[in-house]
Amino acid sequence: MGDSASATSPATRQAAYAAAPTPGKWTRFACMMYEAILLFGVVFVADYLFDTLTQSKHALALRHERQAWLFVAIGAYFILCWRMGGQTLPMKTWDIRLVDGNGGRIPMWKAIVRYVLSWPITFTGIGYVWACFDKDRQFLHDRLVGTRLIVSKAVKRPRKK
Repeated sequence: MGDSASATSPATRQAAYAAAPTPGKWTRFACMMYEAILLFGVVFVADYLFDTLTQSKHALALRHERQAWLFVAIGAYFILCWRMGGQTLPMKTWDIRLVDGNGGRIPMWKAIVRYVLSWPITFTGIGYVWACFDKDRQFLHDRLVGTRLIVSKAVKRPRKK
């Protein structure tokens, strides 16, 4: 009984996550495309809320406030998903998990900094180029913050009885 209890301990799982492989670039790209489709719903609901609360009648009215609101709404989606289980729905589908450098759950500040850094790094293309040359194939914002994307199915999780 002692062996099975220690095999499923948090420290053992954390070590397994730290040693897990990095997902391939096509898997990450497919996950990003799926994420973009799901973000349409997040943006739609957030923008509807914004229009309702501000009584905005035109899409360009309060443009900068709308952009800031959507930045926060999208950030809340990602940060909460990363914090709660290390995965968004597309990440679960593609067996990708975000973990801390030591394999544990990422702290709130790392999730926030990762989200903020991901915007300029992703849209300039620097993150993709960086991942091609990085020794662990991690994105630049992951390297800067100290997080990792891993293949979650490579880590065996204990079965619930």
